[in-house]
Amino acid sequence: MSNLTFKRKLSGADIAFYTFNTIFMAVFVIVTLYPVLNTLAISFNDGLDALKGGIYLWPRKFSVKSYITVLQRDKLMVAAFISVARTLVGTLLSLITCAILAFIVSRKNFLFARPLSLFWVITMYVNGGMIPIFLLYKGLHLTNSFWVYVIPGMVSAFNMLVIRTYMNGIPDSFEESAQLDGAGYTTIFLRIISPLCKPVYATVALFVAVYQWNSWFDVYLYNRMKPNLTTLQYELMKLLASVTSQSTSAQSMKNSTSSITPVSVRAAATIITMLPIICIYPFLQQYFVSGLTLGGVKE
Repeated sequence: MSNLTFKRKLSGADIAFYTFNTIFMAVFVIVTLYPVLNTLAISFNDGLDALKGGIYLWPRKFSVKSYITVLQRDKLMVAAFISVARTLVGTLLSLITCAILAFIVSRKNFLFARPLSLFWVITMYVNGGMIPIFLLYKGLHLTNSFWVYVIPGMVSAFNMLVIRTYMNGIPDSFEESAQLDGAGYTTIFLRIISPLCKPVYATVALFVAVYQWNSWFDVYLYNRMKPNLTTLQYELMKLLASVTSQSTSAQSMKNSTSSITPVSVRAAATIITMLPIICIYPFLQQYFVSGLTLGGVKE
């Protein structure tokens, strides 16, 4: 008997839905990609020419002087190394800490699960303020140190609750079967729960990595007197401020002989800082998408 392929005839409502969905997604992609492509075009355009406007998806007067200005910045290599180090170390330590806390709080027989969860939720809305936090870090000898980038962010209430929500969606039968075989909580966490939590781990890791990579204000507060602890974002911020201060108006920039303007430098710095995240995201995309469906499967 030959194989028969049955195709359902599309109704008018189906055709209208698919048409609307295609148009909507096309518009969404254009709206999402246009700012990035426009920034890329401006970054490769001559700075003075970019002040005229009218640049959309392709540079009108090609130039790489903005990138040369950014890449020739003093201490840029040191700043890049510190940014990479704080991103890797901070993400790893934060993920380990939040995963362990989430596992403890998600256990059904843990008596203090609800009070601790409430306590952590309160810390998401209330803090001591900038000056008390600075005095606390200074008292703990975290200022003028690399660890001020890592230790304060090791415990995140939001990330911990996200992981806990995902763990609550894992059927209890997995843990009960492991306990019948004599497994302890350490074995259950490392060999059963953690492999099942790869999607949410990847999601939280991406959140933390983006925060660590883009952070610069903590450098300004705690380590600005330590040039060897500067970060890439902080150096690019200082570069943009110095370029901006060279001109008081757009007209004076047009009359100057320099082809470097705040607009072109800002675009080049934006592309340089977002490039690592864009390169990392495709490898985490499959876990990131599934990690957003937290608690979607229940026993």
